Amino acid sequence: MKPSSFSLTEIHRRIDEVKRFLSRTLDIANAHTVDFYTQDVWSRFMALRPEEVLLAVSRSEQQGEPQHVGTEPSRTTFGFCRDSNRLVDIRELLQAAKAHSLPGLGVCMSRDELLQDLKENRPHSGIPPAGTGADLEPDEFMNLKKSHEVQSMSEVVASLAHHCGVQQVEEHLGDTSLTFLAHSCCAKQLLRSISLFITQVIDVGSGKGYLSSFLSLQYNLRVYGIDSSSTNTHGAQERNRKLKKFSRAYQKHTKAAETQVEATHSPQEESAEIKPGLNGDDDVLYGVGAGNESREEVLIGSSDVNPAAERRSELNPETEELFLSALSLDVIQAPRVPPSQLSAEERERRKRENLERKAQRRTDSTGAVFSPLTSYVTAETELRELINELEDAVVVGLHTCGDLAPSTLRMFVAKPELSAVCSVGCCYHLLSEEFDPVRRECSHGLCGFPLSQYLRDQSWFCGRNARMSACLALERVSLGQGIQMESLFYRAVLHVILRDHYSSYKSEKRVGNVYSKTKTFVDYVHQALRRLELDESKLSDSDIQNYHDTYSVRMDEMHAFNMLKVTLAPCIEGLILLDRLCYLKEQEDVSLSALVQLFDPLLSPRCYAVVGLKSYGKRITS
Repeated sequence: MKPSSFSLTEIHRRIDEVKRFLSRTLDIANAHTVDFYTQDVWSRFMALRPEEVLLAVSRSEQQGEPQHVGTEPSRTTFGFCRDSNRLVDIRELLQAAKAHSLPGLGVCMSRDELLQDLKENRPHSGIPPAGTGADLEPDEFMNLKKSHEVQSMSEVVASLAHHCGVQQVEEHLGDTSLTFLAHSCCAKQLLRSISLFITQVIDVGSGKGYLSSFLSLQYNLRVYGIDSSSTNTHGAQERNRKLKKFSRAYQKHTKAAETQVEATHSPQEESAEIKPGLNGDDDVLYGVGAGNESREEVLIGSSDVNPAAERRSELNPETEELFLSALSLDVIQAPRVPPSQLSAEERERRKRENLERKAQRRTDSTGAVFSPLTSYVTAETELRELINELEDAVVVGLHTCGDLAPSTLRMFVAKPELSAVCSVGCCYHLLSEEFDPVRRECSHGLCGFPLSQYLRDQSWFCGRNARMSACLALERVSLGQGIQMESLFYRAVLHVILRDHYSSYKSEKRVGNVYSKTKTFVDYVHQALRRLELDESKLSDSDIQNYHDTYSVRMDEMHAFNMLKVTLAPCIEGLILLDRLCYLKEQEDVSLSALVQLFDPLLSPRCYAVVGLKSYGKRITS
């Protein structure tokens, strides 16, 4: 069964599996590294030596699935002794962690599978999303990580927009639509009508505008980037100005290449050809008849269609044939009427539409690549108050922090003008939790977790430290990246010093990033005490060094414990994302919902997107 076709009941079952595993292991993820030595965390949770844990984790990374050996299963649950509640079988724990991650649960689909599904679900829509004719290389103006993310996600977003547009065309293939299509001047104009529907994208948390700019330039979509930071908005506007020059250079190069290609085509070889009009603005159809005498007729179409993209679609007879096969012959073969045979009223109407189209193109050519807006958005935000021209749109978010990702999904469900969503979240530690016992994180209204009614009914709670653990990147850590073990060790030993010598060791003041500014542990402690406004004269340098030497022999304990946290990270992230998927599955008007791996986790650890599509027929009646 395809992951996208999983029922709500099947998602509930997988959530229950992850919950059962985390109910036994979440205490490890919630143990704070600062308290590691003051609360003797290793002895509380472990009945193993740290060397055993590190060796098993290393072998698991090298060999893939760990082979379960050790304590009898009847005496343990996920490797923990049922009597002492301490870990006695590391291999059983590692095996269970893999089985309860998103890949192990089999609930995710790949990016290529999603693109294929979108194509297969609309067999009559074999027209790729129109580009601007500028084959951009994003790594020319962004780093490798961002380039990978933007390229991968933008193709999915453009395909969603295209899918929704074709869906609307097919929903409207009644008398009204056929009447409209019948007035098109030629078969190629029918292809052009596809791009008139979903052309808007709302990029929530757009930041510096990388995704927004690329969607607009590469896929000819009108993008509204919304960010709460005016600094980001101003930066996006400046980047927008530079990218407009970049885009023009590409388009001039593309048009020159296309002109050269068109010049090699003999008029005798083609029955019809679109060429620029006399003033360079209007598209004119020249039909070739006997004696090579040409007949001229101005096309009727949208002012928003990019000529370069239009010519590109012309050169693709395969996609043209796929779309035309869905239409009746009398529509396809509607005869062209020479201008001399048109009524005065019809000639005046076409002239007026020509002038309007020309004016609109001039406006578009001076407009922004995308429209950056500054606003703090939530599920209650009225989008039409921010965007006057709002039409049916796709809402997206690339690494939206904390509660912004669930707010994006709530917005998609609540707003009938939003046809699809593609949301990649991050910063799980910034999520607010509805059932946080302290209730410090959810005083401002709707909470970010849990989102689904299923988990809300169970009052499920993760905890901030567990959500911080969910941000750890297993793939990177496996390659020796991602955890600065010495800095964690320094902070834990500092906490011992604060306990032993300072009654205010639980001060609300934060130590902050002192480690990067120091070279030795002694220097680190002195700077930390100054930051906390504590008397550093209480301790000599030798006293401080003695603390370091005493606990350095136990540094492997901290290393092994943090590797267990990394191992559990995909399971905690999986529950958060399954909760979001479950929320979409709970909505009656959402026809497709899925978790999709968009990115390479080594390049971009937060690599999963929550994707949703509304059922068009239900959406327009809401």
